[in-house]
Amino acid sequence: MASNFRISIHRSSDYLHMKLLGDFDGTSAWQLINMLKANAGGVYKIIIHTNSLKKICPFGRDTFRQNLLELKSIPAHILFTGENASQIAPDKKLCI
Repeated sequence: MASNFRISIHRSSDYLHMKLLGDFDGTSAWQLINMLKANAGGVYKIIIHTNSLKKICPFGRDTFRQNLLELKSIPAHILFTGENASQIAPDKKLCI
């Protein structure tokens, strides 16, 4: 478990910003999925910022991608930003 992983959340109007900090492993992937489910209500777009990630464990990335069905009920559009976006996003079209 990556003990240094955190998610900073900021909501502005119809947008939810989630900044990922630290190392991203399997436990971090589940934290992100659960935080998305818990905080996505009432937003149009969710922007996940990845610049503050130090290390991305392949198992964490795969865990996140394989469990995206957990997020099917979220109507918001999810975008990934930052230098690590393409390593986590399930589809390069979701990266800005």
